Amino acid sequence: MERALINGVELAYELRGAGTPLVMIHGAQGDQSMFSGLAAAFAPHYHVLTFDQRGSGLSAKPDMAYSIAMFADDTASLMDHLSMTSAHIVGVSMGGMIAQEFALRHPRKVRSLVLGCTTPGGPNSVRASGESLANAYSTKPMSAEERGKALAEAAFSNSYLAKHPEIINSMIEARRQRPIDNVGFGHRMKAAAGHNTYDRLNEIRCPTLVMTGKDDALIAWENSQIIAERIPGAELLLLEPAGHCFWMEQPEKTHEAISRFIHEH
Repeated sequence: MERALINGVELAYELRGAGTPLVMIHGAQGDQSMFSGLAAAFAPHYHVLTFDQRGSGLSAKPDMAYSIAMFADDTASLMDHLSMTSAHIVGVSMGGMIAQEFALRHPRKVRSLVLGCTTPGGPNSVRASGESLANAYSTKPMSAEERGKALAEAAFSNSYLAKHPEIINSMIEARRQRPIDNVGFGHRMKAAAGHNTYDRLNEIRCPTLVMTGKDDALIAWENSQIIAERIPGAELLLLEPAGHCFWMEQPEKTHEAISRFIHEH
């Protein structure tokens, strides 16, 4: 794991492979470890960058107001630090919000854009609701067992959990190894709540693939449809069965779809 001081905040990052840069941007409660399988799959052919955003994982967690634009600028500055002039960008969940803003603020740095299980935000988005959503994104203090179980039950489809009950223990252990910082997480959730690119999506001109799991209980799949309809020429892929963490439930189909798409661009 490497570290760099980016916009006054120390960020932890990892580079794998060689070739054309591919940057992966993680979600709200996650960190770069959520891409361990996907990053390894792309490393033989791409120079893959994963990193912990400010307020998450092993990066610094300053007690200050965050914004999606701030995360996008952090990503751009980290790329500059690593001499990456442009890259294929993959963002999932809140990382997909950051990726949208990144494409709008730093269009020359984007070779292609993959937006996974995300939303345009604002009043035109489709809001999910329910106990699983509230528990998964709660900013109150929770034990590793409580938080890991809540996230697993919300982020994966019921059929996947039935076949892979061990994923709950895996998520619990992940929270033990990398506990959620409630202050940083609170700022991250406020940033996500303020996200709204709906009226600007038609300004994105890079090739774009929008994909999600049809059984997503955290961010309704209809949001992906909205994004794909508003970005000129965007492709839409719905994976079924798959929940929020579609790249873990359907790793082969996810890798195949992203690999095909970025190879074309």
